[in-house]
Amino acid sequence: MSQNLVIVESPAKAKTIEKFLGKEFTVMSSYGHVRDLPRKGLSVDVANNFEPTYEVTEDKKRVIADLKKAVKKASLVWLASDEDREGEAIAWHLEEALGLDESNTRRIVFHEITKPAILAAITNYRTIDRNLVDGQQARRVLDRLVGFELSPVLWKKIQTGLSAGRVQSVAVRLVVDREREVEAFESASSFRITADFEAGKDAVLTARLPKEREIIEQAKQFLESVKGAKYTLSDISKKPAKRSPRAPFTTSTLQQAASQRLGFSVRQTMVVAQKLYESGKITYMRTDSVNLSDTALEQATSTITKDFGGEYLQIRRYKTKSAGAQEAHEAIRPTDLGNATVAGDRNEQRLYQLIWQRTIASQMADARLERTTAVVDVSTIDEDLLAKGEVLVFDGFLKVYKEGGDKDKKMLPPLHVGQDLPIIVMRAQEAFTRPPARYTEASLVKKLEEMGIGRPSTYAPTISTIQNRGYVEKSDREGRERTVRILALHAQEIVNEDKVEITGAEKAKLFPMDIAGIVTDFLVKHFSEVIDYNFTARVEAEFDEIAAGESNWRDMIAEFYRPFHEDVEKAEEISREEASQSRQLGTDPKSGRPVSVRIGRFGPFAQIGTRDDEEKPQFAGLTPEQRMHSVTLEEVLPLFELPRIVGDTAAGEEVFVNAGRFGPYAGYVDRQIRSLVEERDITGVELLPQNVSIDPEDPHKITMEQVQSFIDAKKEADREKEILLFENSAVQVLDGRWGPFITDGFKNAKIPKDKEPDSLTLEECQQLLEETKKVKKRLTKQFYGGGFTLLKNSPGFPDATLKVKENKVAKVFELVDELDAMGKKIRVISARGAAAIRASENRKTSTVKKKAVTKKKAAAKKKTATKKRAGVKKKRAAVKKKSVVKKK
Repeated sequence: MSQNLVIVESPAKAKTIEKFLGKEFTVMSSYGHVRDLPRKGLSVDVANNFEPTYEVTEDKKRVIADLKKAVKKASLVWLASDEDREGEAIAWHLEEALGLDESNTRRIVFHEITKPAILAAITNYRTIDRNLVDGQQARRVLDRLVGFELSPVLWKKIQTGLSAGRVQSVAVRLVVDREREVEAFESASSFRITADFEAGKDAVLTARLPKEREIIEQAKQFLESVKGAKYTLSDISKKPAKRSPRAPFTTSTLQQAASQRLGFSVRQTMVVAQKLYESGKITYMRTDSVNLSDTALEQATSTITKDFGGEYLQIRRYKTKSAGAQEAHEAIRPTDLGNATVAGDRNEQRLYQLIWQRTIASQMADARLERTTAVVDVSTIDEDLLAKGEVLVFDGFLKVYKEGGDKDKKMLPPLHVGQDLPIIVMRAQEAFTRPPARYTEASLVKKLEEMGIGRPSTYAPTISTIQNRGYVEKSDREGRERTVRILALHAQEIVNEDKVEITGAEKAKLFPMDIAGIVTDFLVKHFSEVIDYNFTARVEAEFDEIAAGESNWRDMIAEFYRPFHEDVEKAEEISREEASQSRQLGTDPKSGRPVSVRIGRFGPFAQIGTRDDEEKPQFAGLTPEQRMHSVTLEEVLPLFELPRIVGDTAAGEEVFVNAGRFGPYAGYVDRQIRSLVEERDITGVELLPQNVSIDPEDPHKITMEQVQSFIDAKKEADREKEILLFENSAVQVLDGRWGPFITDGFKNAKIPKDKEPDSLTLEECQQLLEETKKVKKRLTKQFYGGGFTLLKNSPGFPDATLKVKENKVAKVFELVDELDAMGKKIRVISARGAAAIRASENRKTSTVKKKAVTKKKAAAKKKTATKKRAGVKKKRAAVKKKSVVKKK
């Protein structure tokens, strides 16, 4: 081990840096954060001035152990985590976890991984900036307090498993508020009037009336007024114009451009940018600075002059608009502007090229334009028509980088004042006002940045979190048809040319789920400050002040926490009904009972009746298209027609169709199995139907013939999954989602790469299953897990599923044996997790053994308890005896 140990965040970065520093330096990775607040418990001592408790995370204990060994052999330790607050915090946590001595610990930062930058960082080392650490610590503690205290309130009052967060909840609110704006928007129409004129050989001039007409009668009146009119070009004006390039990329603008141009999600952009940074191709990708270093400007000057010419060069220095832009020193740019392309996968190449183009364009000359306006005089009225065009005189930066709206505008044909313009056609076409645009990932990031909410390091995680937690969904929506009214004046005759267009189509837009609206309204009403846009932005500004050493982080947390905690305590008095926003729709015409919609464990649902009624309420889940706040009584009543019996299969199995959480499905139960289960009538055993997806068919309209085709296709697909079945054994080789595997109904085993799945023997399969470690399944109260399959002599996919209470598992074996004898394959699942007894040839013996072990343990426990009681009695007697002696 060398005398110098450099610790960076990622192994990819370590390899690159080690090449630059030589043999005297060893570079190791911390693999990101090494310590954090423990997941269990608040881990913040509120009474002790909000002192946080940190621990080395489970997955980093080995990393810390390896780093400690390396530290012992090193005379100097260089902490080279990223240059932002998160990076500074990682450096501090490393210092604490490794027990580093400040005298031989040096902090280095760099915003690009190049040899000059790394060597310069080594020369200009410093100590850990505790102000930056406090800035990050304040964010972490505040977010833990909000999440830890607020999330349980949502669990109790609305739905288990919900989460709330200081930035997350505000981002959700933005999406909810925008959706409500869209739904409340009422489109208005007006009529735009345009005309096409002959302007020379094969040339057409299109002009437009500046003032639109509000109603179709006014549009028709205008067309009537110009019948027989003469059209003359009365004026032509030309004005110079210019367009300037945009600043180099920040994190936010890179995410927006990558979304618009490359179709990348916000998260994908950051993942690809991270790879480019760690391989030394671009500078640090979490920044809100638009500044370029002198070195970068020199490279830009050289590249532009060489590739495009001196007239294209215009060196610029941009000013950062974001008030909190102090986390990094430079914009995102290539480390070597001489390289227009780089090696790597396709996404890396595309993103790099986008960054290179934007950086180079930012130092190029303005594009020069000439804008022309032609005025067309109409002889019969006092209004003129206008035709506008644009000519690019000098392309400047547009030679390298065009924005989305930089498409070449239409040029006007050669014209002269006084020119007569014979009319071809004049149209009055209906145009509609548009609602506010729904957010995309990129436009939501832009909005967060504009409002001062979050920082470069938080944008991508926030966008991912609100989707992963089920508040927001990114999806496409089909548009709807709309008739556009058009009046056309042809040869002095007005005719209708109505057309149908598609409106409202959406692609990759963010839509709030019902639960998002309910949680947002609850937080706005009861925790208004936490979800207030201005408050969240103000908190970010306070984090910046802490990082700059201008304020104390504990004082800031204390000021926030006291009123917040009072609101949490008050929330205990809120009823669940009020919080979940149950909405009354009307009365069921058949039963006369009230119909309502509300949120439940698995999402929004409709309900007929109440809990107080003698008759149990009926429930039906809303379809994915229906929304709690807008669905009507007429729309939910058909939901209660499901499940619907559609007929019988060829084997005589009754088939029903229904709509579930994951779409429409059909269900059926094997007739023979049903008969035997009903005959045995074992308490605690429920026969579940076999379900088959019928998506995208409508369960209200689908026929038995259509359902049968889905059932047949499912059975055929199951058969195709069977690679090997062994006679008189539950072991089988199946083709699963991730490739072939071995199973016995209890455990699954991977197939070695050197083995062909269809050539395995039963003994080989059993050996592989034996070698497979038993994985402990994660269990929850709301789902049934621990399923196992009893496939004694009839391997293959099960014909039915039995749900059994855990204490009734042993009693179901006799029933399973009878079904097994009939050649039926049965899956058994037990409530609350793993089955009590493994189904095998010696399962009854296992039961006896289990009982014997239990009995033995009980006897031992009893014996221990007896000994303890005897010991207590003996001590009491001794004390009593001693007391008597003392009295005497």
